[in-house]
Amino acid sequence: MQKFAIRLLTLAMLSLTLAAAPVVTAVYAAPDNDPPPPPPKGKKKSEIRPSVEQAAFENGYRAAYATIYDRLDYANAIEQLKTLHHDDTAAVANLIGYSYRKLGDYKLSQVWYERALKADPNHVKTWQYYGLWQVEQGNRDQAQYHLNRIAQLAGTNSEEYRSLAAALEKPPGTGLVY
Repeated sequence: MQKFAIRLLTLAMLSLTLAAAPVVTAVYAAPDNDPPPPPPKGKKKSEIRPSVEQAAFENGYRAAYATIYDRLDYANAIEQLKTLHHDDTAAVANLIGYSYRKLGDYKLSQVWYERALKADPNHVKTWQYYGLWQVEQGNRDQAQYHLNRIAQLAGTNSEEYRSLAAALEKPPGTGLVY
C-alpha cells in the first residue's frame, strides 16, 4: 500500500510539473509578447478586474506583435500600437521604437526607446533593442553599457544578454542590422 501511495504522489507531482512548465517558459521566453495594460487612471490595483477594455488591449497588442514578428510589416504595426492608446507603457513604446528602427528611422526609434525606459527603467527588452540600436549606430561603448544593464536585470544567461553580446562580438563597420 505504501508503494502505491508513493507512486501516486510521484505521478501527481510529475503532472503538476508538466502542467506548470509551459506557463513558466512563456514568461521567460517572450516577456513582451503578452504584457498587461497599465491600470486605469484613478483606480487602485486592488480595484481592477479584467474588463472588455483590457481584453481589447491584449488582443490589439498580440495583433501588432504578430504584424511585427510574423509579417515584418513595421509601418502597420506602429499604427496598430498607437491606436491602443497605451504608448506610455514600456512594452508598447519599445515595440514602436523597434519598428521605427527596422524602418530605418533612427531618430524616432531613439525617442521611443527612451520613452520606454522612462516608463520602466528595468524593461530588459528595451535595454536589448536600444543596445542593438547603439551597435547599428556605431556606439559600442553605449551598447556595452546596455549589455551591463541587462546583466544586472536579467543575468548573463538571458536571451536579451546573449543577443546583444553576440552583436557586440561582430567587428565594427560590418553594416549588420539587427
